[in-house]
Amino acid sequence: MNIAEKVAYLRGLLKGLSFDEDSKEAKVFEAIIDTLDEIAMAVTDLEENQSELEELVSIIDEDLGELEDDYYDLDEEEDGDDDFGEEYYEVVCPTCGDTICLDEEMLDEGEMACPSCGEHLEFDLDDVDCDCGCEHDHDGCDCGCKE
Repeated sequence: MNIAEKVAYLRGLLKGLSFDEDSKEAKVFEAIIDTLDEIAMAVTDLEENQSELEELVSIIDEDLGELEDDYYDLDEEEDGDDDFGEEYYEVVCPTCGDTICLDEEMLDEGEMACPSCGEHLEFDLDDVDCDCGCEHDHDGCDCGCKE
């Protein structure tokens, strides 16, 4: 039995008590039942609105999930490009083990302090192979793949 049905039941019980309709008690009970009836209607409206909101949130959640799938799939295809098209590199600090993301400019500086532990880190790019997998080092690659 829902709230509206319970209020209707109480209204029936009140009528069954055979109060004189002009008595103070009957007027008080009738006012209480009327107030309960209004509360029951408000609760019913809230329940309906809540149900509609749950449906809308579910639809939005599904749409957001699809967008996340599309967006993250796009990011995986870009191989390390962030929102601005810059390439970044991940370096693991040998002291604390934290992963640090660096861009090309930071690598070109050749050194930095680990933001987590302060360890002095140096980067030597002379012996790094280029992205195409050729045999040349990064600076001496003639294959045209160097950006």
